[in-house]
Amino acid sequence: MDLPFDELIRQVRACQICVGVLPHAPRPVIQLSESSKILVVGQAPGRRVHETGLPFNDPSGDRLRQWMGVSRDVFYDEQKLAILPMGFCYPGTGKSGDLPPRPECAPAWRQRLLDQLRDIQLTLVIGQYAHAWHLPGAPQAVTDNVRSWRQFWPFIIPMPHPSPRNNLWLRRNPWFEQDVVPALQARVGEVLG
Repeated sequence: MDLPFDELIRQVRACQICVGVLPHAPRPVIQLSESSKILVVGQAPGRRVHETGLPFNDPSGDRLRQWMGVSRDVFYDEQKLAILPMGFCYPGTGKSGDLPPRPECAPAWRQRLLDQLRDIQLTLVIGQYAHAWHLPGAPQAVTDNVRSWRQFWPFIIPMPHPSPRNNLWLRRNPWFEQDVVPALQARVGEVLG
């Protein structure tokens, strides 16, 4: 059943499908408008994002905004940027960082929301879970997908996660910040005019 956009967003924000399996009360964190031009697909909110309700409101977001070449004001303008992670709620923490996005979220909501985003001109696909959904048939390894970024250009850019935990990956793969980031900034500027 097709719901009006505002009602669909209201239902997503009130979602409780993971209640009882999350280590806290569900708090879906998304940002989107029917007029959004750029879609940012992350993995799932972290603890700080869960607490504030603002997507990428952490060091990962600082780095992502730097990579994109945009200010906080532009980044948080839902008329310009939609932020739709693979899991909408903070999944909790495991031994080596945040847990993966909950598997219930994407099947319940993802396609219905994507169908409403008809003006998207650029999708930033960040991390392995987003790669798996948005790059079907692509290699499983994030590095391989990111290295093949030109194959998806100019509408999709596969990216590593901007987390400080990926500093080693960035040091081992300097081509990302040398080649991909300038192209990304130019494309973001083009899309946002």
